Amino acid sequence: MSKLNKKKILEMPATAQKHTTAEACIFSGLHHPLPAIEHETQDTPAIDRVLHASVSKLFGLSPAAMATAWFDWAAHLAFAPGKQAELLQSAGKKAALLGTYATHRMLGCEQPEHCIHPLPQDRRFDDEDWQQWPYSLYQQAFLLTEQWWQEATGSVRGVTRHHADVVPFLARQWLDALSPLNFPFTNPRVVKAATEQDCATFMKGMENYLDDLCRLFNEAPPAGAENYKVGKNLAVTKGKVVYQNRLIELIQYAPATKEVYAEPVLIVPAWIMKYYILDLSPENSLVKYLVEQGHTVFMISWKNPDAGDRDLGFEDYLGLGVMEALKAINAIVPDQKVHAAGYCLGGTLLSIAAAAMARDGDERLKSITLFAAQVDFEEAGELLLFVDESQLAFLEDVMWEQGYLDKKQMAGTFQMLRSYDLVWSRIVEQYMLGNRPSLNDLMAWNADATRMPYRMHSEYLRRLFLNNDLSEGRFTAGGRPIALADIRLPIFAVGTQRDHVSPWPSVYKINLFTDTEVTFVLTSGGHNAGIVSEPGHPHRSYRIAVRKSADNHMVPEEWQKKTPEKEGSWWPAWQSWLAKRSGDKTSPPAMGASKQGYAVLRDAPGDYVLMQ
Repeated sequence: MSKLNKKKILEMPATAQKHTTAEACIFSGLHHPLPAIEHETQDTPAIDRVLHASVSKLFGLSPAAMATAWFDWAAHLAFAPGKQAELLQSAGKKAALLGTYATHRMLGCEQPEHCIHPLPQDRRFDDEDWQQWPYSLYQQAFLLTEQWWQEATGSVRGVTRHHADVVPFLARQWLDALSPLNFPFTNPRVVKAATEQDCATFMKGMENYLDDLCRLFNEAPPAGAENYKVGKNLAVTKGKVVYQNRLIELIQYAPATKEVYAEPVLIVPAWIMKYYILDLSPENSLVKYLVEQGHTVFMISWKNPDAGDRDLGFEDYLGLGVMEALKAINAIVPDQKVHAAGYCLGGTLLSIAAAAMARDGDERLKSITLFAAQVDFEEAGELLLFVDESQLAFLEDVMWEQGYLDKKQMAGTFQMLRSYDLVWSRIVEQYMLGNRPSLNDLMAWNADATRMPYRMHSEYLRRLFLNNDLSEGRFTAGGRPIALADIRLPIFAVGTQRDHVSPWPSVYKINLFTDTEVTFVLTSGGHNAGIVSEPGHPHRSYRIAVRKSADNHMVPEEWQKKTPEKEGSWWPAWQSWLAKRSGDKTSPPAMGASKQGYAVLRDAPGDYVLMQ
């Protein structure tokens, strides 16, 4: 293809590009026309789409999906008199226990034994004031009620598996909202602070609320985010943008050592987040750490899509993303294989790319590293609660109307997964107690969210989450099926213990689907903090073990028991693993390769990461 035609395609809006299918497919390395989105029909009435979009924006979830789940549960419970009797008996027993407890406390008897204790992971009632009257009564009543609803929603025979997961989740959301922590006169911390400060806490809380409200209407970042600026004190590792297309900028980082390992590293971040989580402040930047250890590092920076990118699909992210980045790196660092690392969805995309390359005999990769990335979505945690035909129909109509999934809608989904930590505790702390915690760099990054293109996000949710096509051998790339078992490269996979997005047993399943050497790490922390785990960070630990291709499989629980825990960061272990496979040291490559068409375009962090 001529340079002129390539430039025209890159500059075209997505709606125009789909009419130049043949040239676009050749350019992206895909030799087939883009298929229609399988679930869509051309005769879907626009009024239905508009209604679905409006309702979904209002409720956040499909009301049809919620109603169906509740009806399934209620109908089966109605035809289960034995279960009803058990629940009635349980309610009576709990009421009697609570009545006895309250009577003893009111009469001033020796403090009685609690009726119920919070679960070990439940930190809501850790404050000692919750043991004092009458707050202890509120706490006990709530925990007993919560336990009863768990009994009521958690084990009704005949309810479909999906609904059996959805109903307890919805009940928990409702109960979390009604917790005594969330009301000023039933929360001892709030009462105590208001009494000591003559209700000044409420005034400060009102100021915080009005400030947040103004920021919400003006689409401004949260308070404290102004202290963090990309290119100023975030994403400041020196580098250059050496390639750009309509979907990515490719950053090449400047060497920090006189000699570097011969084989470079390519990092593929998730497009659901901005890449600089891996290049935060200088003291916790994974990119800076790798560069200082002598690695040549390249990073994909995804464009933040808008309505004009609505038709970008999964194949575009594969072709214009991973494959074009590899093509550029091969020109800048010729005759060297590449160590590729993918984070979250970026790791899933990298796995697909590696399987497709193995199928086609493309040997440009040397190893694969997966950070909190899944290839099987059968056990993808509570995110699966938001994935069924009804939910996707409403979500797709939201995206159809605006061309993308808005970052606020995406954030709302993740907040529901941890409603106490991300919603209710924040309301109490900032609006009732009047405290305004300072943001750290990770929190500032988390507030800098991205959008999802309509086509890609729909394909991703259906093909991976809903249908689980990748692990079941039905996923296609370039129009042909791929198999993870074709990957013969060494794999380094990292799971995090408290991951609500990619539960570590699900990440661990890479061992089931590949027939190669897998080094698996389980690190402390969550989906983000477990990965941003620099050396010297306090209270960090990890477990690491290698499974050879001939070794028998161990289930996650057995692996965890048999693998000893080590103190500190897992970064040095990964860097050592990379170094052993990265060839001899050599002089650093030039920045870019202008003669091959990869001239330096601008300084890192580039333009795409700044798009709002």
